[in-house]
Amino acid sequence: MNYRSHAKEAKLPIPSHPPLWTKPAASLAHPEEEIPVNDFCAKSLLDYEGELVFVTSEECRNVSPKEARNYILGYTVGNDLSCRMFQLPKNSGGQFFFAKAFDRFAPIGPTLISPELFEAHHFDFITKVNGEVRQNSDLENDMIFAPERILSHMSQGTTIPAGTAVMTGTPKGVGAFLRPKVFLKDGDVVEVKMKKVGTLRNKIHFE
Repeated sequence: MNYRSHAKEAKLPIPSHPPLWTKPAASLAHPEEEIPVNDFCAKSLLDYEGELVFVTSEECRNVSPKEARNYILGYTVGNDLSCRMFQLPKNSGGQFFFAKAFDRFAPIGPTLISPELFEAHHFDFITKVNGEVRQNSDLENDMIFAPERILSHMSQGTTIPAGTAVMTGTPKGVGAFLRPKVFLKDGDVVEVKMKKVGTLRNKIHFE
């Protein structure tokens, strides 16, 4: 929950600290890869989340937000695919890990751009499903916690390895909060696009 617009559409309070959970390495996917979704996940309210992603340059621990800037190698975009069924408190007790940790549920890319380029131009991203714009980010005004604040918070008492890819939250427009709700189907194509990064494009394939 790192965008005010998403908190508003979800009717949730603005958090005082960055909410965190992890995805296993097996969740990573190529920027053009077809995403295999088994029957279990296909029936679990599959949704997209276009996100800004940063990658760490070297190991860090207990860094301040100011120091954290020195540990960010670059920026790209990602799609934090999620099975909403397992984000519902009655089904998961409010634990999001299981909903987001399936194989290939974290496609990122295609290009990593430098922090200097990203910060100089304040690039935003858009998310499309089958060519329709669903999300249009406003990082400068809508994002609650900047990347360096997120990395600093993550690193308290915890060693963050070099090469860690960190998704930074999603803005409004996810399928779960559209009216009517719209979840991903077999054959849908999700794109996340940012200037200089290019387009992350993944087709959903129900196995």
